[in-house]
Amino acid sequence: MSAVEVVPVPLKSGALKKFVKFGISLYDGNDCYVPPLVLDEVETFLPSKNPAFAFCEAQPFMAYRNGRPVGRIVALINHNLNERTGIKQARFGWVEFVDDSEVVDALFAAAENWARSKGMTEIIGPMGFTDMDHEGMLTYGFNELGTIATIYNHPYYPSHVERMGYTADAEWVEYRIVVPDTLPDKYLRIADIVAKKYNLRALKFTSRKKIKEEYGVALFNLINEAYNDLYGYSPLTPEQIDYYIDKYLGIIRLDCVSVIVDAEDRLVAVGISMPSLSRALQKSRGKLFPTGWWHLLKGIKGHNDVVDLMLIAVKKEYLSRGVNAMIFADLVPVYNKLGFKFAESNLELENNENVQRQWQYFERRLHRRRRSYKKQLVVNP
Repeated sequence: MSAVEVVPVPLKSGALKKFVKFGISLYDGNDCYVPPLVLDEVETFLPSKNPAFAFCEAQPFMAYRNGRPVGRIVALINHNLNERTGIKQARFGWVEFVDDSEVVDALFAAAENWARSKGMTEIIGPMGFTDMDHEGMLTYGFNELGTIATIYNHPYYPSHVERMGYTADAEWVEYRIVVPDTLPDKYLRIADIVAKKYNLRALKFTSRKKIKEEYGVALFNLINEAYNDLYGYSPLTPEQIDYYIDKYLGIIRLDCVSVIVDAEDRLVAVGISMPSLSRALQKSRGKLFPTGWWHLLKGIKGHNDVVDLMLIAVKKEYLSRGVNAMIFADLVPVYNKLGFKFAESNLELENNENVQRQWQYFERRLHRRRRSYKKQLVVNP
């Protein structure tokens, strides 16, 4: 068997397309894998497109054997986060590989050596530039359909990573939730009491332009505040906020968004959800053209019985005061009207009690778990 060759990938569209497409081809025939949009994934690694490169640096690598791709990985450093924590930490992400120890060892050696060359003393992953990127290696639920917001990986991945000396650093859980026909009376009473006590109300928008102009920046500022103390969170810069406003607020279904404001119309909480695009992305194979756009449009506008809960953010002074009840009292009737039967929670930290408590009134099952790993880097291995 010939040796494994690992080469750095230039941060240019042509080379990055090969990098992205390898990750998709590795799951041919897998009914649980959800591919990314190729153009969107490529843009993530273009310094001219992704504002995270203002404070991050990254190097993708591809592994080859006999001229054929057999693995990939990205090593990156978030300098803003390192300055914030005082830790010289690198990250690995977008990692895919065949079930071959030699391939895995060579890939991770390339990422670790790159990190050492930059003066880093530890590496964690899978993580992205920020929380807007995918994170967490799947460790349970390999027979469950993935989502647009999460990583799917083969079952052999965790054992390879642990074999190389990586240890668990954080755990996430995911739930498949039954959308109730009606919310329990107690739940509705909580929502009503909270609304009256704090003079809050839910807003609905019919104009994308209006929600972007009135609450776009406030929404991402709220995310920064609400997520600030969570594992690995990197606060979004003003440039990133502008980028994500244009990128995401233009495609969401406005009826699947709940905006909670106070008497002065100041943003208190937000819940963003969207129809599942998992099957649509599978049919498109990550391509918009020639017919991928039709599958995606059908996924957003057509019949769909699954809704993805993308994020919930609540101002800190309103945590544990029942504001989440207002969000779901607003959204569940919409879900019923649109025919959603199930909701995907997507990943949430297992030790985040505020998030875990909000599901106590819903029928649910824990159907996926994922983990991030950490390894100390020896300066002269």
